[in-house]
Amino acid sequence: MTETTAVDSPFATLTALYDHGLGHHVAVIDPIWTIGPKVHGGCMMAVCAAAARRTMVNAGAPTALQPVAVSANYLYAPDPGEVRLVTTVRKRGTQVCQVDVQLSQDHRVAASAAVTLGMLDAGEPIHREPHALSQMPVEPSAEAIRVTADHPMGQVVHVAQGCDLRVDPATAVFLKGQTGDPINRMWLRPFETDEADPDTSLLFALMAGDISAPVTMNRGMFGWAPTVQLTTYLRRRPAPGWLRVMAHATVLGPTWFEEDHLILDSAGHVVVQSRQLAMIPKGA
Repeated sequence: MTETTAVDSPFATLTALYDHGLGHHVAVIDPIWTIGPKVHGGCMMAVCAAAARRTMVNAGAPTALQPVAVSANYLYAPDPGEVRLVTTVRKRGTQVCQVDVQLSQDHRVAASAAVTLGMLDAGEPIHREPHALSQMPVEPSAEAIRVTADHPMGQVVHVAQGCDLRVDPATAVFLKGQTGDPINRMWLRPFETDEADPDTSLLFALMAGDISAPVTMNRGMFGWAPTVQLTTYLRRRPAPGWLRVMAHATVLGPTWFEEDHLILDSAGHVVVQSRQLAMIPKGA
């Protein structure tokens, strides 16, 4: 399950679609795009976004429209391998389109997503609030932990084999057997060939809105924390270079917790914002 893929553009391979016509597509998910044995939720979201975008391009919509918002409900966790995607166009406009996508495996729907396509932001923001992530170094620090297949975290978070993932040890205190605040910071970058393709790097940034290990780990709560619902906003194309990621939670309830991701590109722009509702690990 943890064998590294042989291709040099693994994310482009993940989001490649086989078009079966009439809004039907097939994708093949490599085992590296998993958390434990099951497909990573952010990867399912990226594949759904790719299917929505392909459907609208096939329908003659402007190619500049990109998946600016994706809201996904996760119904069950599929295994790596072949998945089928069925798209339904809900709105077709010159500025905004909306497509529903169902991702299924073995005739069972695993994820249902509503994808909004529109024009991405470009240029300087009209207004932005300061945030702690802007103080994070643009590139990984010398102390940053590279998550490899042999690292204890990499033996579970297999998606790290399809990109370069470095964790800030100052926040991921669970790696040292300590407890702390439910926050995690990291640096993330797709492989060179994936980064060089504009559409692939865009979908990679969308996927990264779910890249963090559950922040409940910093509270000593380990185990599967299933995401039930995830909404991700893609604000602009990421500049080449490292993505800076912060994931945190404000409320850990007896049953539920929310986890927010904020992602900056190398130019300091907000490229992704996401929030998910997940379940506290059993036995926590």
